[in-house]
Amino acid sequence: MLTQTTSRVLEPSDLDAALAVLDREPVANAFVAARVQVAGLDPWRLGGEMWGWYEDGMLTSLCYAGANLVPICATPRAVRAFADRARRAGRRCSSIVGPADATAELWGLLEPRWGPAREVRAHQPLMVTDRMPAGIAPDPDVRRIRKDELETILPACVAMFTEEVGVSPMAADGGLIYQARVAELVASGRSFARLDEHGKVVFKAEIGAATPRACQIQGVWVAPEHRGKGVAAPAMAAVLRYALADVAPVVSLYVNDFNTAARRTYQRVGFQEVGAFMSVLF
Repeated sequence: MLTQTTSRVLEPSDLDAALAVLDREPVANAFVAARVQVAGLDPWRLGGEMWGWYEDGMLTSLCYAGANLVPICATPRAVRAFADRARRAGRRCSSIVGPADATAELWGLLEPRWGPAREVRAHQPLMVTDRMPAGIAPDPDVRRIRKDELETILPACVAMFTEEVGVSPMAADGGLIYQARVAELVASGRSFARLDEHGKVVFKAEIGAATPRACQIQGVWVAPEHRGKGVAAPAMAAVLRYALADVAPVVSLYVNDFNTAARRTYQRVGFQEVGAFMSVLF
């Protein structure tokens, strides 16, 4: 039993305690919770370490340290401990992302060593709904992408990622990791799109993280030539219907605060702002 305030790398035997922390904020923590529920805390399967912060022997805060650095239910003291550990380890992540307050504190401590960042998105509204919208009929042409349509959906995924993040996901390793992730979402039935009569993607989105309590829509994209034509709201309503029926009772997403068109669309579909994330991109 740990009887003092301390941080350490969690082990597989700490799984129940870690899940209890993640379960305190099931919407905000959906991304990490989904990974932990599938992979446990073994770093090889999880794709990174899970750091824990203990107070009076109780695990109270977490930080996922993989491709992303993600503070979870992190108190100011925990953030300082996680920043110390991150500085000693050196930067291995491509981004820091999480609830805005804790992420801002963490970045403030790491920036002198890790900065400058390529981009800081300080306020990304976290939006949630648990019901279908009134007055917006789901687009009947939005459907799950089949496994044999991977080559159809992949260029749209790459275009969305490049537009959103500012770098191509195909650059680092020839796109192998990114293609595997897209294929995983397609295989699990969590990739959705509307195709035109020529088989070209008009709209696409994925349910990227899913737990029994909450799921998160990501990668929402409308082909440039179809923007401003009323495609997004009915298409999002269709994805929302799939999510509520098949995945989880609460559906969330987060969006850049400067993307006013997207925020307006999500509000029309019934999403309400309940908090904010922050992302630091390297």
